[in-house]
Amino acid sequence: MLSPVARIAAGVLVLLAALAGADPARAERWHGTVVGVADGDTLTLLDASKTQHRIRLDGIDAPERTQAYGQRSRQSLASLAHGRAAVADCPKTDRYGRAVCRVTVNGVDVGLEQVRRGLAWHYVRYAHEQTPDARAEYSRAEQQARSDRSGLWSAPSPTPPWDYRRAARGG
Repeated sequence: MLSPVARIAAGVLVLLAALAGADPARAERWHGTVVGVADGDTLTLLDASKTQHRIRLDGIDAPERTQAYGQRSRQSLASLAHGRAAVADCPKTDRYGRAVCRVTVNGVDVGLEQVRRGLAWHYVRYAHEQTPDARAEYSRAEQQARSDRSGLWSAPSPTPPWDYRRAARGG
């Protein structure tokens, strides 16, 4: 039986996780090898039980494959992760059934590195689901990439992928 203090602490942790967009009862952690990279923010992880997990990187939105910098973004993610051991911390699933995860390879957050390289945006629309520290780190990384004119920020007016998708849908 938990003490009253322990019960309160557990309740606070559940509340904080809920506020961060995570469902602690559904959060998953997978260890495996990255066996595919679909684009600059989506990869496939093969776990030890030989189950493939399609993963959308948490906190970022990369250019679409047919968009300017889309192929460079995909190639960058592949250079960071493909064929490498990775850990995926996955607090949620998106509307397409993909796990939304923070993926690390050799201790490097590959989503954050995509933003640092100027090959993805910090996805501000979902930033409220990140921890405050992660939100600040991703925001700083994007600001630095912008000021350095790295990757897509070297273009005069890069189109965010959410605007590109909306235009492609005709809306």
